[in-house]
Amino acid sequence: MRYLAIAACLMAAPAAADTVLAARTIRAQTLISPQDLVVKDVDVIGAISDPALIAGQEARVALYAGRPIRPGDVGPPALVERNQIISLIYDQSGLSITAEGRSLSRAGPGETVRVMNLSSRITVSGQVMPDGRVLVSY
Repeated sequence: MRYLAIAACLMAAPAAADTVLAARTIRAQTLISPQDLVVKDVDVIGAISDPALIAGQEARVALYAGRPIRPGDVGPPALVERNQIISLIYDQSGLSITAEGRSLSRAGPGETVRVMNLSSRITVSGQVMPDGRVLVSY
């Protein structure tokens, strides 16, 4: 009887789930629209299954047609571009300091970016706020 149960488990078909695939090749730093996506009934571990989570996001890497899209492949659109002059804000316990800085990489809201303070030439890290300013805290 035990062998029959094991054989039944081995012969059972794996459950298929929806997986979001790229409908065409999408270059990195491109906004993804619903027309760029297709949903197939295949099970890929770690792939995104809901196209609503991807539409409106930015491709972080090149997405090739027919390949599954994983969470690390997409992210919010960048607000800060590399070499862009941005406002640095330090706000702690009633003390607020604002300075100009140069971004050393691209980043979207909520992401960490390294910025060089233009007056002191010191490099600091901070979180990009929804308005494009960078909040620095220690």
